[in-house]
Amino acid sequence: MGGNSLEIWVTSCVLLSLRITPVFLFAPPFTLTRVPKLFTGLMGMGLSAILVSAYPDAALVDNASASTLLIGGVRELFMGLVPVVVLQLMFGGLYLTGRTIDIQAGFGLALVIDPTTRGQTPLMGTLFAYLAGATFFAMNGHLDLLRFFAASLEAVPLGSANEYAPLSRITSYVFVVSLIALGVGGAVILALFLTDIVIAMLSRTVPQMNALLLGIQVKAIVVLAVMPVAIGVAGALLARLVANALSAMPRLL
Repeated sequence: MGGNSLEIWVTSCVLLSLRITPVFLFAPPFTLTRVPKLFTGLMGMGLSAILVSAYPDAALVDNASASTLLIGGVRELFMGLVPVVVLQLMFGGLYLTGRTIDIQAGFGLALVIDPTTRGQTPLMGTLFAYLAGATFFAMNGHLDLLRFFAASLEAVPLGSANEYAPLSRITSYVFVVSLIALGVGGAVILALFLTDIVIAMLSRTVPQMNALLLGIQVKAIVVLAVMPVAIGVAGALLARLVANALSAMPRLL
């Protein structure tokens, strides 16, 4: 390999890493555990080198000039944001569903400190997120993600991304993923809603009863009783959620 060819190969690897690395840095489930950023960057570079060598026709740029690096780098960063946005929306829907359950059950102040991001996350939302992460890897989602990157090179060659998905595809995906995420915790939300109705009727019948104090205790028991059943039933929905996210990535290119 000559000097000029080596320079083009290195430039192609750097540009492709901007398409691959963001999903490992900013998207769950890869951010659910703490991984050194240096390792993540080296893994992205390694995967880029493999794909450039495997798909030289689509992954090699024409030249290694500064304009190629600048313009191609911006385009590849936008390409790399596609799987990040898809996965963030998927897990964001689960966090929102968990937060809704927390507020209904009186756990609104019980936020969990995420050791990875050092931020506060909802109690039930964290449970749903880790279940979705386990489902993602159990369904070989990480392998499908690598296949997506390989297929994206054939659909959009390196440095040539200049058109993006229309807004209608994004809104359609947001609607579907929100609906499925709501269904994951729908049984618990419905049980808590019915519990609120019963407690409200009891408080009207027995005015001296402390509805707030009784409600917190009863709803905590309802959550503990219904949550295992809801998780068992929602396994198919979590699998559908992951499959929908993986299938949405090519449509958003």
